[in-house]
Amino acid sequence: MPSDREPCVTAKLLHLIFLSTFWGMQIWVTFISGENLNYHLNRHAYGFIQSRLFPFYLHIGSACAFFNLAIFAIYHPRDLLDEKEAAQIFIFFVCVTVAAVNAQWFGQLTSEIMADMHVMEQSCGLGQDIGLSSNREAYSKLCLANPKYKRLSSRLWLYHLLSSLCNLCCIVCNGYSLYYLAENLTTL
Repeated sequence: MPSDREPCVTAKLLHLIFLSTFWGMQIWVTFISGENLNYHLNRHAYGFIQSRLFPFYLHIGSACAFFNLAIFAIYHPRDLLDEKEAAQIFIFFVCVTVAAVNAQWFGQLTSEIMADMHVMEQSCGLGQDIGLSSNREAYSKLCLANPKYKRLSSRLWLYHLLSSLCNLCCIVCNGYSLYYLAENLTTL
């Protein structure tokens, strides 16, 4: 690692803590708890839990990504970067940007739209079913009968997709960063 100074153990430890915290949260929230809650809670309970937990998840992830970029950049001056280090800085920058956009925009909008939809669904006696697939016909009828609900449903789908893509992008970035870190370890 060409730099004017070697990072201290504290900087290395903080870098590992932020990277592993974000990675662990991503794997847990995306692949384990999200799927588990979806299959065991009714739609509105699941949505309520997500609307409360996701802002913390997204903002903590943004902070971890920012601190990873900052720590790495401090110990890798721009004029001394090789290609792999430049790629790593770029990956950290992409992760920070995408995580911040997700936390500040897509995640927030998704929660707000979902809350509006839940009010409409409750007025029609919907939302107590487990997952969407168990009562898909009733939600389709609501979309046909209520144009506002249909618009909200389309917007929810779009923002949820964009939020999921941001999350997936951050998972890939952090996976690459973990690979870079493992590649540059001299000892275990």
